[in-house]
Amino acid sequence: MRYRYMAVLPALVFMSLPLDGHADYLRGEELRRLVLGKRVYISTPLGGEIPLYYAPNGTVSGSGEAVGLGRWFKPRDNGVWWINGDRLCQRWQEWYHGRTFCFTATLVGASTIQWIRSDGKKGSARVIE
Repeated sequence: MRYRYMAVLPALVFMSLPLDGHADYLRGEELRRLVLGKRVYISTPLGGEIPLYYAPNGTVSGSGEAVGLGRWFKPRDNGVWWINGDRLCQRWQEWYHGRTFCFTATLVGASTIQWIRSDGKKGSARVIE
């Protein structure tokens, strides 16, 4: 049984989740294909979601229509993203004070991921085509 996760959002929206033993581990190119040109909705602890868009040119945007309670927390920022080995890395202009964080991920179902950030924060997200 392999355990891997991914993350993609500011520290204020992290939540811990148990791993699903049937999850599919995402390798570098699989992870790139999963997020490339897609909007990823990060679950917030209070039940909302905040969208991130992973553009093909390597930029990531924390903008778009937030869902549920996420619209009250709707932060905005832009940054860059890249794949390093089997991890999705990103650096924002303002979020995390511009520090780089990398994430590992497991795919649970067709479009849901569970992730863990390089500092141990965990959460989930759904990917929209």
